Amino acid sequence: MADIAKVIRVIGQSEESFAEAARVAVKEAAKTLRDVHGAHVVEMSALVEGDDIVMFRTTVDIAFGVER
Repeated sequence: MADIAKVIRVIGQSEESFAEAARVAVKEAAKTLRDVHGAHVVEMSALVEGDDIVMFRTTVDIAFGVER
């Protein structure tokens, strides 16, 4: 881990679950970031149509090392 870290906030979504939405957020962020070493779910929400949840969403803070 680097001496300092930067944190970005991303939103992931999934038709399956909140956990899968968080996993999606981390996996997608890791495609363009190096040294990802932490994730914190800040908020969860859902898209509802009729009486069913059709999309789970998580807002996730992702921490990664700052390179010098």
